[in-house]
Amino acid sequence: MREDKSPFVVSGDWLQERLGGATLRIVDASWYLPAHKRDPKAEYAAGHIPGAIFFDHDALSDATSGLPHTLPAPASFAASVGALGISDTDTIVVYDGPGFFSAPRAWWMFRVMGAKDVYVLDGGLDGWKNEGRPETTDTSPVSPAVFTPTFDERAVTSFTEMTQIVGEGRRQIADARSLGRFTGEEAEPRAGMRSGHMPGARSLPAGGFAANGRFKSLPELQKLVADAGIDLDKPVVTSCGSGITAAIITLALQSLGHTDNTLYDGSWSEWGSRADTAIATGNP
Repeated sequence: MREDKSPFVVSGDWLQERLGGATLRIVDASWYLPAHKRDPKAEYAAGHIPGAIFFDHDALSDATSGLPHTLPAPASFAASVGALGISDTDTIVVYDGPGFFSAPRAWWMFRVMGAKDVYVLDGGLDGWKNEGRPETTDTSPVSPAVFTPTFDERAVTSFTEMTQIVGEGRRQIADARSLGRFTGEEAEPRAGMRSGHMPGARSLPAGGFAANGRFKSLPELQKLVADAGIDLDKPVVTSCGSGITAAIITLALQSLGHTDNTLYDGSWSEWGSRADTAIATGNP
């Protein structure tokens, strides 16, 4: 791995050399917004990296929360991924189609639940295919495994905690949504949601962290974060529309050695849909 690249991101060469490894688990964690007009399950069936299993973000979530893809209970997550043949001690490589959209969310989930050896594939499946690397339509046989969860509750921010953070300004807030949604000039894609952002938040659009499906270098990530007004010496909470792309900021922060960060799991789906939350517009 290059010294100027994230320690949590692996190349196609790195992964291809390890295909078929006894403790390697490859996870297709593709998920898309309706505007993308891509069907992750159909794409998986049409061709995926050999040995990859499909990680369904909607199924691997708390169906009782009333919000899209919030974290499930640790025991539920462990049972689901164990049934997919994944242990907490495996080397886990996650990918999505374009490279850095939904894969970092799965990376974050596995780590929050206690897995240590977790990576994201640079370039995603699109890059893998463009490089002519092996793919298959076969569904790999799965041998159930035991995933022993060690849940890091400190890595997740609840709504109650978020209201305190906004009210007291004691943590920096990094918002991964587009600038237009952040300022309130662009409508939210989900009906019934107000536009704008949490007072005190900084705009750090998730799309800026990769170029052509490749995660940017550490110096580039550091500049992105600094230009957004985020101080790496202070705590950060990340947020987005529904908790998916906030994990891209989390990946960038942790790649830069920043460990005092949490993810607001309800994100704008929760904050923007309530009538009792403070909302600001414009770009501070």
